[in-house]
Amino acid sequence: MEIGKRHIIGIIAAILIIACDVFFLRSDKIFYFILGIGAVIGILPFVVSVIGESSRERENNEMFLEFSRNLAESVKAGTPISKSILNVRGKYYGTLTPHVQKLANQISIGIPVKSAFRTFSLDVGSNTITRAITLISEADKAGGRIEEILDSVAKSVSEIEKLRKERRAAIYSLVVQGYIIFFIFIVIMLVLEFKILPMVTEFGNLATESNIFGTIGGGVSVEKLSRPFLYLLLVQGLFAGLTIGKLAEGSIKSGIKHSFIMMGLAFLITTGVRAFLG
Repeated sequence: MEIGKRHIIGIIAAILIIACDVFFLRSDKIFYFILGIGAVIGILPFVVSVIGESSRERENNEMFLEFSRNLAESVKAGTPISKSILNVRGKYYGTLTPHVQKLANQISIGIPVKSAFRTFSLDVGSNTITRAITLISEADKAGGRIEEILDSVAKSVSEIEKLRKERRAAIYSLVVQGYIIFFIFIVIMLVLEFKILPMVTEFGNLATESNIFGTIGGGVSVEKLSRPFLYLLLVQGLFAGLTIGKLAEGSIKSGIKHSFIMMGLAFLITTGVRAFLG
C-alpha cells in the first residue's frame, strides 16, 4: 500500500487529537472517547485504501473478462495475438485500461508477448488474472490454438466471477446477522457493566464491611471489573469481522473493513456511554 496525502493527513489529525486529549482531557471522563476518535481518524484512510484495492480487484477481474473476449474475437478473425492486443488498447476497460495500454506499448516496442503478459499480471496483482495470463502465455509459446485458449480463459473468469457474486448474495444475510449479533453483544456488555456489576460490587463491599467473606471483594470497583468487557468486545469485533470478510469475499483482507467497523463502534459506543451516561 502506497502512503498518500490522505494517509498523512489522517495520521497528523490523529496525532493532534490524541495529543490534545492527553494534555487537556487526561482526567476528564471523555478522555478514552476522544482517544478512540483520534485512533479511528488515523486508521480510517488505510482501511479506505484496503476497501479501494478490493473494489479495484473486482473491477479488474470483470474488465479482464471483457478484454479476453475481445482478444478471442480478434484472434478468431485471423489476427495474431500481439496485433490483437494493439488493436484493443484504445478501448475502455475501467481500472484495467492503463494496464492494457502498458501491455500494448510493451509489445509495440518489441517485448515478447510472454514477458509483457508477465509484467501485466504482476502490475494488476490479481490471482484470477495471473492464472489466466499463465494459460494464455503458455499457449502462445506452445503454438496451440490460442483462440480456443482465450475462449476457455474468458469462460473460466466469467464462471469465477459468477460464483463470487452468488456467494456474496448468499452470504449477505449471514453478514447482517453477524452485525446484529455483535450489537446485541455490545448491549449485553453495557447492561452487565451498568446494571449487574454495580449490584455485585455493592454486595461485595457490604459483605466485606460485615466481615461475611473476610477481605474478599474489598476495594472492588465497577471500572476495574468492566475493563475486561471492552477488551472482550474488541477481540470479538476483530475476529468476527475477519470471519465475515472470509465468508463474503473469500479473503481475510476483505474482512479488515468489517473488523475496523466493529472494533471502532465497540470502542466508541462503550467509552461514549461511560463518558456521558456513566
